Amino acid sequence: MLEILLCSVFTVVPDFLIRRFVQGKRVGREITIYSVWYELRYGITACFALTVALLTLILYYHPSTSNAVSFYRTVPILPEMAGRVEEVYLGNRDTVRAGQPILKLDSSSQEAALETARRRVAEVDAAAEQAKTDLAEADARIQEAQSEYQRAVDDLETKTELQRRNAASVAQRDIEKLQNTVQSKQATVSVALANKQSAEVQVTSVLPAQKASAEAARAQAQVELNKTTVRAGFDGILEQFAVRKGDVVNPMLRPAGILVPAEAGRWGLVAGFSQIEAQVIKSGMVAEAACISNPMTIIPMVVTDVQGLIATGQVQASDQLIDAQKAGAKPGTITVYLEPLYKGGFDDVPPGSSCIVNAYSDNHDLLQSGELSTSKSLFLHVIDTVGIVHAILLRFQALLLPVKSLVLSGH
Repeated sequence: MLEILLCSVFTVVPDFLIRRFVQGKRVGREITIYSVWYELRYGITACFALTVALLTLILYYHPSTSNAVSFYRTVPILPEMAGRVEEVYLGNRDTVRAGQPILKLDSSSQEAALETARRRVAEVDAAAEQAKTDLAEADARIQEAQSEYQRAVDDLETKTELQRRNAASVAQRDIEKLQNTVQSKQATVSVALANKQSAEVQVTSVLPAQKASAEAARAQAQVELNKTTVRAGFDGILEQFAVRKGDVVNPMLRPAGILVPAEAGRWGLVAGFSQIEAQVIKSGMVAEAACISNPMTIIPMVVTDVQGLIATGQVQASDQLIDAQKAGAKPGTITVYLEPLYKGGFDDVPPGSSCIVNAYSDNHDLLQSGELSTSKSLFLHVIDTVGIVHAILLRFQALLLPVKSLVLSGH
C-alpha cells in the first residue's frame, strides 16, 4: 500500500491535475467513479508499472523474511550409566553453575570396586616392603655361602699341600671329598646370587609394574564412582527437572531433565531468505529485526555468515531413490546468520522468538570509488534510496504486531 501511494504521487496525481486544471474536466461531471479509468488511464497504468518496478527493486536488493528464529540448544541431563537416583541436589527452574552437582546415583558397587582397588595398592606396597627384606636376606645368604665356599677351598688347599709333602698323611678319598664340598659350596653361592637377582627384579620391575596397574585400576574405579554424580557442564537453568530419589534414569531412554544454557538464543538470529536473493545477501550487510516477543522495537543487526548450501538438497543414504520433484515442490531457503549490531541488543528477546528481518544493500563504497558510469551510479543511488521504503514498512509491521497477534488472530 505504501508503495502504491508513493508511486501515485508521481503518476496518478499529475495525471489528475492535468485533467482537472489544464483540460478543465470537473470531478462529478467528466471525472466520475465510472470514468476514472478512462480519464486517468495513463496515470493508473504508469502507477501500476512503477509500483511493480519499485517492489521488485526493494524486495530484491533489500530482501525481507518472516522466517527468522533465535535458535538455541538444550542439553538433556543424562548420567553416563543407568542407575537409581540416591540424592537430588537441585530443583526445577534452579540456576546452576558449571561443575555444580545436580543429582547422584546409587554408588555402592562403585565404592566397593574403589575400596578393592585401594586394598590392592596396599597389598603391592606391602609386597614391595617384603621384597626389600628378601633382598637384604639374599645379600646375607650370599655372604654366608661365599664364606662357606672360601672355607671349603682353604681346607682343600691345606689337605692338598699336606698330601704333597707327605702322601701317607692324607688319604686320597679325603681330597676327593673336599673337592666335592667345594663344588657344592660354589653351587650354593650361585643359587644365592640367583635369589638376589630375582629379588632385585621384584623390587625394580615386577612390583612397580603391579603397583602401576593397581593404581590405574584405582583411578578407573574412582572415575566410575565420579560418574554416579551428574554435574552441570556449563551455566544454565534446569527445566522439566522432576526426578526424585528412587527414580531410575537411563542415558538411552530416560533423561532426568533439560539444562538450558544461560546464553541460549542470546547471540542472534537464524533467518531463511528466498533463493532468488542468494546473489544479494552477503556477510557484513546491515539488517533490522522486529520480534513478536518484543513488539514495537527495531533491533539493528548485521549479517555475520551466509550458509553456502540449501538444506532441501541434502541427500541421506536410504533404501529409496530420490525424486527431484518432491524435493523441489517447496523450494528451500538461504540460511543466514545475524547478530545484534550493538552489545545487549538481544537482552530483551526471549530465546526461540520469531522475528521479521529486513536486510539492506549498501553500495556506498562502490559509489565512492568513481569507477562507475553515470547511469550505473544513478541506478545504485536509487537502489540505496528505496531501502528507506522497506525500513518504513518494517516499522509499520512492528507497530501492527500487537494488533495482529492480539486482535486479528482470532484468539
